[in-house]
Amino acid sequence: MKDDLGLELSGADAGAHDHYRVALRGLQTFTGDPLAALERAIAARPDFTMAHVLKGWLHALSTEAAAMQVARGAHEAALALPMTDREAAHVAALGALAGGGWAKASRILEVLAKDEPRDALALQIGHQIDFFTGNAPMLRDRIARALLAWDDTMPGYHAMLAAHAFGLEECGEYSRAEAEGRKAARLEPLDGWAQHAVAHVLEMQSRQREGILWMRSNEANWAGDSFLKVHNWWHLALYHYELGDHDAVLSLYDEHVFGEAAGVVLNLVDASALLWRLHLAGVDCGDRWEVLAERWAPHAGAANHAFNDAHAMMAFAAAGRADLMAELEDAQARAAAGAGDNAAFTRDVGQPVAQAVKTFAQGHPADAVRLLLPVRDIAHRFGGSHAQRDFLDLTLIEAVIRTGEATLARSLSAKRHEARPTSPLSELFRKRAADIG
Repeated sequence: MKDDLGLELSGADAGAHDHYRVALRGLQTFTGDPLAALERAIAARPDFTMAHVLKGWLHALSTEAAAMQVARGAHEAALALPMTDREAAHVAALGALAGGGWAKASRILEVLAKDEPRDALALQIGHQIDFFTGNAPMLRDRIARALLAWDDTMPGYHAMLAAHAFGLEECGEYSRAEAEGRKAARLEPLDGWAQHAVAHVLEMQSRQREGILWMRSNEANWAGDSFLKVHNWWHLALYHYELGDHDAVLSLYDEHVFGEAAGVVLNLVDASALLWRLHLAGVDCGDRWEVLAERWAPHAGAANHAFNDAHAMMAFAAAGRADLMAELEDAQARAAAGAGDNAAFTRDVGQPVAQAVKTFAQGHPADAVRLLLPVRDIAHRFGGSHAQRDFLDLTLIEAVIRTGEATLARSLSAKRHEARPTSPLSELFRKRAADIG
């Protein structure tokens, strides 16, 4: 049978397709429990190829080692089933990613989307791979190439707009990004990625009070049954951080960022990133670091994604957990010597950044400066957004100020002030740099 956009679904029947449709919409809005819907689809039709594929994609993109094992199992199940050429491309791309080949999976999906621009899954999964590999041009262009084949009468159009909006933002095209993100949110108010795309624009343009209004005015849409709710709470907290309202940041951390993070690694990344910003500002975080380090502890030996490792190190170093720091360092060494794209992510960026975080937390800002300066221009290689990777510049500026290197401190703070001229934090950095003797 065919899906709602006319694409063949091998092995599906109407009932299984209904469950698959629920799962796909869950992915496109980041709501609900798409994995449960896929299990129902597979139970109804074990030979439903794309149900196995989508299950594999959802696990592979978690960036967690245990989930990658499930992704490999889903790939093996799909590989044994009948499939069209389009589905075969999905299976090949899933196999590549499950084997650590982020770039190969990206290329396969890019070719597939050129042939089938209405393949929403290929576009959205490719977009997420671009995010995890820090490929800003492809975040924009992968979607842009397909948009002419879409219109607002087609299911999932909002998700295409939201993805394009985020890609535009990461490429600095803020006006178009905001317009498309807001349109996507109007078309589908529950689209957490659309909410997130606009939040990024407002963050990058230092429109903190507008950002707070944007998040608070439609909180019910993104703060309920959404996989992105922790990350969107994190964005709200960033606005308060830039304004210097540290009490509000701590409150948001306690109630929502850490409070709802559970053990999901992507949520733990947000928790570390928020506490680290407070740490840089000299805020006493009480025992929060120790508690967060315990949540990170099961992942200390994974080193499955270099970006995650840096954030795990924040918790371990700030909590003074020498055992967990050593475990993470050993895991990074194995990852850097291994196969797959994460080996290069770790060698080029992940290891020096983790060491910079560690040395800064241990009171050695000069070592942090030495480690961070060479990776500033290549940091996108280990993934994340501009807003997420901002911890690198924040750490570097703070470390330079603490070393008393006046010329470099003034240069770095001036650069940040130029990019964020209305930010109170930018002004504070510039003043502190100017006050160095």
